[in-house]
Amino acid sequence: MCCLFGMADYGHALSAKRKGQILTVLATECEARGTDATGIAYNSHGRLRIYKKPVPAHQLRIIVPPDASVIMGHTRMTTQGNAKRNYNNHPFRGVAGQLPFALAHNGILRNDELLKRQFKLPHSKIQTDSYVAAQLLEKKGQLNFDTLRFMAEQLEGSFAMTVLDGADNLWIVKGDNPLCLLDFPRLGIYLYASTEEILRRALDKLWLRQEKQIHVPADCGELLRLFPDGTISRSTFDDKNLFLPWYGGFYDAAPFSKRGGSGVSCDASPWDAEYLEEIKDVASAFGYAPEAIDSLARQGFTPEDIEEFLYCGEL
Repeated sequence: MCCLFGMADYGHALSAKRKGQILTVLATECEARGTDATGIAYNSHGRLRIYKKPVPAHQLRIIVPPDASVIMGHTRMTTQGNAKRNYNNHPFRGVAGQLPFALAHNGILRNDELLKRQFKLPHSKIQTDSYVAAQLLEKKGQLNFDTLRFMAEQLEGSFAMTVLDGADNLWIVKGDNPLCLLDFPRLGIYLYASTEEILRRALDKLWLRQEKQIHVPADCGELLRLFPDGTISRSTFDDKNLFLPWYGGFYDAAPFSKRGGSGVSCDASPWDAEYLEEIKDVASAFGYAPEAIDSLARQGFTPEDIEEFLYCGEL
């Protein structure tokens, strides 16, 4: 359960100090979805720069230079790849042709190892499942809607992604994980975070709350490109891999029984409603919908069974 966040100062109205203040507040609110690591990416003096550490956001001193207009951020809850090894943390650096980029991901991918073999991707010390998305873009050698579509359609699991390129374009790959994007047209600013709740909590602590805001829709299966001047173009990708491949086992108890799990039990203990809700809150980070958790509850799996599956991968 990670969190994407960031801003685009397309009106060039903010000082470096103001941008740093906004990002610090926003990143700290994003700790609600991950405290294992924090990172940002931006362009400055013609170079794409990535700054990340295995610390919660409130411990990362976010200072951006005056010429950095688009800043992409991420707070991490570790699911794969030790966060203490900083190369496992987001954003990840890549180069598509001659264009550098940084990629951040919220969600979990289940076919990263398969894709590495299928496309003969180079070996890397990076263990995080998300990194395969950057490798696929590098494999295609370009960064555009076609290559982002190719990348997104190979992935099985759950995701929302942001990609910042060296030309200050911010690309959004909107899968089934949430992302809220707000436009402040008078100032010429975009702000985004993985959930509207987080974004609103941050705004409550910022002077921006008094400004007119326009919600910019981004649906599952959409690709967005935010240009440096604030204009947006859109495309789509086939999102079928985000759903069915994950849920087959949830709606049929047999696969779990074959793995030696508890299976369906008519004598299962009553569900602890609060415990179940907590599991449903984090399930999307592992690629599962709340409805899948409800299905297991009806089949008789215990909360402990479900939590073990989410974190360990088997029942």
